[in-house]
Amino acid sequence: MLMSARESENLPGRMSQVAQQMIGQPMFQVIDRVRIMEDAGRDVVHLEIGEPDFETPANISVAAVQAIQAGDTHYVSSWGVREFREACARATQRSRGFLPDLNQVLVTPGANIATFLTILTLVNPGEEVLYPDPGFPTYEASVRAAGVQGVRYGLDHENGFRISSTLVEEQITDKTRLIIVNSPSNPTGAVSDERELQKVFELARAHNVFIFSDEIYARMIYGDSFFSMGSLDGSKERVIVSNGFSKAFAMTGWRLGVAIGPATIMERMMLLLQTTLSCVPPFVQRAGIAALEEDQSQVKAMMEEYMRRRDLVVEEVNSIPGLCADAPGGAFYLFPSIKETGLSSSEFAERLLEEEAVAVLPGHNFGPSGEGYIRLSFASGEERLREGLIRIRSFCERLTR
Repeated sequence: MLMSARESENLPGRMSQVAQQMIGQPMFQVIDRVRIMEDAGRDVVHLEIGEPDFETPANISVAAVQAIQAGDTHYVSSWGVREFREACARATQRSRGFLPDLNQVLVTPGANIATFLTILTLVNPGEEVLYPDPGFPTYEASVRAAGVQGVRYGLDHENGFRISSTLVEEQITDKTRLIIVNSPSNPTGAVSDERELQKVFELARAHNVFIFSDEIYARMIYGDSFFSMGSLDGSKERVIVSNGFSKAFAMTGWRLGVAIGPATIMERMMLLLQTTLSCVPPFVQRAGIAALEEDQSQVKAMMEEYMRRRDLVVEEVNSIPGLCADAPGGAFYLFPSIKETGLSSSEFAERLLEEEAVAVLPGHNFGPSGEGYIRLSFASGEERLREGLIRIRSFCERLTR
């Protein structure tokens, strides 16, 4: 359980304002609680976190093991291994239509930290960061930890939680320094319209602000084509693209990511990473090369399975009393409305966990606009998904009797 600011006053001395602003990620806090329940003998169905149930493709693991056996276990450049950065640049050209220079490519320990590094590099205290509501909790957590001002912009509920340039523009002030965008979205799975993203870019240019484009789910698209905001300026002017290997390659524990942006900004971010982490392990980066440039059949098979699970979950959830949800265009999350149940998001998630041992995340964890919704991950295997849906149905049927 997190310590409150009041409790910290009883410690010898006192903690910094930064430490007292830390809120972490709610999904990991739920996991800690669920593990206590499991240790006590409860059979909990995990639908709360985006953790692929697949093992990392074998060729990726083999590449890492071979690198370790070859002695590739020493310090490397804080920028990252050159061959891996070159592979990332080539992958960017294939997927996003532009080839970044090598001094635009920074290797990070997972994609998550790139948010924090970008904010620390670009935003001063008193300046503002715009981020989506509902949106990934790391955005708010990073803003707080950096000691800057966070401003939420709403997503278009009537259009499946996609980004609306009008709603973004309403929140821009003379203090705005950075706009965070995320497509496909966590928590909704929404894939935003290319025209709206282009309009957001033009807003950023007109107001001379930067864009942080969180593209962690770029490879996880169901039908629609992926559009990267980095393609609008080759990430040379104002767009910082963040991507990682955790989701599409089932590499959550490897902690491997990449940020691509204007060279001068990447250099400053590299120095921050150098100060805090030194470098990402070289054998992990060798695994990344295999992920990008070797056989993609297992990655494609995982995506086919996620699509099948998506269709199953959408159909089943929309048949459960009190729930309704749009089919997500990407990622592996469903964001169903629970408003008809009469419960708040917290009440729904809390009672579902206690009464049915199914872990989901309440929508308000992702911002005020998430109230009345829950996030349900379909990254779990089909057997556990079906079991979770049976329990959710039982819970909702009791509510509506």
